[in-house]
Amino acid sequence: AYMFQLIVKQTKVNRDQDHPPCVLLSLPQIPPRTEAILGKGPSPVPLMIDGAHRLQAAGADFIIMPCITAHYFLAEVIPHSPLPFISLLEECSSWVQTNLSPAQTLGLVASTGTVISKLFHHFMEKIGKKVIQPSPEEQEKLMTAIFGPGGIKAGVTSGPPKEIVVTTANSLIKRGAEAIIAGCTEIPLVLSPSDISVPLIEPMKIGARKAIIEAGCEPIE
Repeated sequence: AYMFQLIVKQTKVNRDQDHPPCVLLSLPQIPPRTEAILGKGPSPVPLMIDGAHRLQAAGADFIIMPCITAHYFLAEVIPHSPLPFISLLEECSSWVQTNLSPAQTLGLVASTGTVISKLFHHFMEKIGKKVIQPSPEEQEKLMTAIFGPGGIKAGVTSGPPKEIVVTTANSLIKRGAEAIIAGCTEIPLVLSPSDISVPLIEPMKIGARKAIIEAGCEPIE
């Protein structure tokens, strides 16, 4: 829903008809990605492939996937997908290279699956950037803020969940992070640029802009 909102808000339009046509597939039954990465749950790949076919049947030309952790499985999905994917990781890396060239150290606030699989580490290292991550204790609190009762996934975007995310980001800044990556779908729902003293890198926002361009529309500068 947030990704769709970003596409709507970032498209330069004068009337309704100027927006790109979108097909939104919400498939919450896809198994938890972090548990699959940790070997504690079933693979999400079969349902991800099923989702790709559903989107093709609905008339989509390409796919943008809001779940960043799910990008870990993208290499398994692509050979079986009838449609191409926009990679939030690739787009984010390209954006950082263009817009944050002087920054050398980036702090990652994300789910444990994204952190331990080093998705952002690998992409950012290719452009000469170092990625630092929360301590194990901070990461545990962060997962509670995202997945726990009364967490962000439960619709709570203020109070303790937001405080934990902001505290984690600021801890990374104190350790030398020159920008913070909102590396999980839920993070930008509570962490805004005004909460921190360094730039906030938002893969979902960057990916939404790419989708607008791919759809033949013009993004707002």
